[in-house]
Amino acid sequence: MNMKNPSMSEHDSPVTRNESVMTTLVYNLRGVLSMLLLYTNTLFWFTFLLPISILKLLVPIRGFRKLCGLLLNGIAVSWITINNFNLRWSQRIRWNVSGLEGLSLDEWYLVISNHQTWVDIVVLQKVFNRRIPFLKFFLKKELIWVPILGIAWWALDYPFMKRYSPSFIKKHPHLKGKDIEITRKACRKFKSLPVSIMNFVEGTRFTGEKHDRQKSPFRHLLKPKAGGIGFVLSTMGEQLSAIVNVTIMYPGGDTSFWSFLCGRIKEIRVVVEKLPVTPELLGDYIEDKEYQATFQEWLNDLWSRKDALIESSLKPR
Repeated sequence: MNMKNPSMSEHDSPVTRNESVMTTLVYNLRGVLSMLLLYTNTLFWFTFLLPISILKLLVPIRGFRKLCGLLLNGIAVSWITINNFNLRWSQRIRWNVSGLEGLSLDEWYLVISNHQTWVDIVVLQKVFNRRIPFLKFFLKKELIWVPILGIAWWALDYPFMKRYSPSFIKKHPHLKGKDIEITRKACRKFKSLPVSIMNFVEGTRFTGEKHDRQKSPFRHLLKPKAGGIGFVLSTMGEQLSAIVNVTIMYPGGDTSFWSFLCGRIKEIRVVVEKLPVTPELLGDYIEDKEYQATFQEWLNDLWSRKDALIESSLKPR
């Protein structure tokens, strides 16, 4: 994780100047093998996931759809389990993970994290698989039209959100509150079965360019956006068992997905903090301006502590 280099992008793959051609070849072969394992595992489980997803779409019987949902979650968990096995076999990553105590498969969680790379998703799946309920990410509503995957995401009960900008609402006032209504509808699916709702609070992956453009007050983070998790807490906050605050760090500086597959990322640090859902965190994020301000202040304070944790953790030891 190298926040001081704004030119480094998701696709950068730094290679040390002294690295031999043979070493580079070995890394690349490992990357190809890792990609093949990931592709083969995905294709295998997708052959089961897709027909059940279509059945769930075509048969509008509540009990049947609930059964399909359980089967689909089981398939997704099995896919992650095999990915994790392949990861242990093909990679030599030092995992430094803390704070997993007290988590349960039988609870409801709101999981929030900093975001730097697509590797973050693999990290979260590895760390939390079979420790908490299957992670459900908020997706843009337009993604439901992605061929095949859109059906799978819908079948797995991924919540789809439609966000309207203030300028759009000004032109179309009849749509005011429609986004929170959609969020409420999505979250109602999570009432009967434990779930982990995942949100990358910064809304996008960290880059030096985005950091500078935002004029972020944090050294290693972008500004947090309160709206997404504010909606979740407004909708189902009383049902949530806890907020799981995750900090992901890559001490080596390289965060590209290809480097991860090649085994160039040698160490990953993850700090998990279980936070209580206190009465102060519950309120009407849409209408209550005072609550909005209080909640944003709480989130900024949390992000300040996260930034300090990253700073201290990445200092040379």
